[in-house]
Amino acid sequence: MTTTSTARRLDASAASIDSAALQHQQQPKAPSRPYDPQYDPLLAPDPGAGRAYAPTWWVASAGTPPEDDGPLTQDIDVDVAVIGSGATGMSTALYLAQEHGIQATVLEANQAAWGCSSRSGGQGQNASGRLKRSQWIERWGFDTAKKLDAEIRSGFENFRHLTTQIDCDACDGGHLYLAHRKEKLPILDAEARLMREKFGYATRMMSADEVRRDYCDERETVGALYEAEGIGIHPLKFTFGLMRRARALGVKVHTSSPVQGWQTIDGVHHLRTPGGVVRARRVAVCTGGYTGQALNPALKDRIMPILSNSVVTRPLTDAELQATNFRSKTFLTDTRTLRFYYRLLEGNRLQIGSRSAVSGADAEGAVHLKLLTDAIARKFPPLAGIRIDYSWWGWVDMSHDMMPRITQPDAGKSIWYAVGYGGNGVSFSTWAGKRLAERVAGKDAGREVFELPIYHSQLPFPNVLGVVESRAFAPFRRMGQRMLYKWYWLRDEK
Repeated sequence: MTTTSTARRLDASAASIDSAALQHQQQPKAPSRPYDPQYDPLLAPDPGAGRAYAPTWWVASAGTPPEDDGPLTQDIDVDVAVIGSGATGMSTALYLAQEHGIQATVLEANQAAWGCSSRSGGQGQNASGRLKRSQWIERWGFDTAKKLDAEIRSGFENFRHLTTQIDCDACDGGHLYLAHRKEKLPILDAEARLMREKFGYATRMMSADEVRRDYCDERETVGALYEAEGIGIHPLKFTFGLMRRARALGVKVHTSSPVQGWQTIDGVHHLRTPGGVVRARRVAVCTGGYTGQALNPALKDRIMPILSNSVVTRPLTDAELQATNFRSKTFLTDTRTLRFYYRLLEGNRLQIGSRSAVSGADAEGAVHLKLLTDAIARKFPPLAGIRIDYSWWGWVDMSHDMMPRITQPDAGKSIWYAVGYGGNGVSFSTWAGKRLAERVAGKDAGREVFELPIYHSQLPFPNVLGVVESRAFAPFRRMGQRMLYKWYWLRDEK
């Protein structure tokens, strides 16, 4: 699927596709409604119903999606409803069935894995949320940070195991944080030392020459932190694999079935979809960056959706591979606050992403595509002007304190949610689904792990300078975001 007029308007040569590279792929079935490139979860009541996928490389190369149960066509009664069919939703449903004998019903507004799981960078890090381990210590103290590290590491190892069981183009090659300025090297070195000495990781610093010799000739880097825990995947193939496993255990997945109304009557949740009402005793919300403001009061104003954009080039030639010295498919991120993330994919295409527009209305602006093509030219000069075959963007679920929550916000209501990964949900989302399934099944009572901050509190409201938290700040978030973007650019580039 190429970028069309519904996405960024590349010129004819830039939009053309190497069809020979995709002859073996089967494209997803045609949806009933076109993709909306300007969808904005802060403004739209829901993400639509039955809309097409974003025009991503993942969609074009994932093959035929698993069978689903189609749109809901009548009122039904269920024990557990899961809202959202991405990696979190599908893993929640999978673990409910596999470990607790509960066959959930999954409600998806559009196509299976339509949101983050078909648009992300596919970088599975040993992390969750935006905070580093040194920041965990600053916020909660070392004892809590140590326990949180054990939990996140368990999630990463679970993810690693799943990638060996699901065909998802997994590359278990670690992760490189590339310093884009000399001033960043002491920060990386301190984090590497902390991870070695306090948490037992085999992190190490690398010189720019080592990076260019052993990984790729990335011209901006002045050095790097290497961590062995990092697995790049094809995120849509991975989520499709979770979905196949879940459906084999009796899970129902209803696509084109957005929740457009929610009432709770005598403890039963009445979830209104275009084709019928789902009456559920328990509800798990797994909607990520596509969590609409009107979905449920428990989530209103608690997620700040942030746009991230991404491109994938045509396949690199042998001469280009030699000129850029790509020797590894290990994924990379740089040290900008609005970081770039990039890697060489299967088939020798370069993928790179970073921040995008502030609002959905501006998502198609040419400046956001130029941000990425300029970055390619800076980081890999031999690839300047290379044809872009795929260009897309998607919403990241940023929490206001930069950490996710897998929690029951009100003990008196049978509602749980797992959101707020901040762009680091590729690996942890499946573990979040496992923990969420335990909570929904009532297996969390009295267990020490659920006293960790990501499980023991709900998502906070917006705050000012990390001091005052209030829903009153919510209408001004995007104004603040624009100002922060300018400040980050000045700080990182000037």
